[in-house]
Amino acid sequence: MRTPPRVTRARLRELLHYDSDTGEFRWWERVGEEVRLGGVAGCIRICVEGRTYRAHQLAWLYMTGEWGRPMIDHRDGDATNNSWSNLRQATASQNGANVRRRRQNASGYKGVRSCRSPGRWQAEISKQGRKIHLGTFDTPEAAHAAYVEAARKLFGEFARPE
Repeated sequence: MRTPPRVTRARLRELLHYDSDTGEFRWWERVGEEVRLGGVAGCIRICVEGRTYRAHQLAWLYMTGEWGRPMIDHRDGDATNNSWSNLRQATASQNGANVRRRRQNASGYKGVRSCRSPGRWQAEISKQGRKIHLGTFDTPEAAHAAYVEAARKLFGEFARPE
């Protein structure tokens, strides 16, 4: 079975309306029994003519006429917030810098983990798939301070230190 061709900007605008302030897509055209005219199309994934797209990619196409490559980043880290002011083009490395601390992080700080040496903390950061060791520290707070400084230096506006 062949994958349907990608939707064009013109066809997207015939089928859906994108509200750039709210980030919502609503159906302009009824394309199936499950679709209500004016109904919200979806906030993370939207199926258009047999192909599923990420809503932020459709927003980028709708507004610019191009696919967001290499990727689209949500400034606030919320994948459901597709308002135009919240979207920006990013590299994979920049997009990764804008993620929140993982829940299972034992130190409580992004970029910080305990060392094998008792009472010591290690800071590290990744860029373009490479880990950069930032040093070992006496406290997790000191390690995190090193991480924050490196994140701001390496990623600028994409840095999310928390």
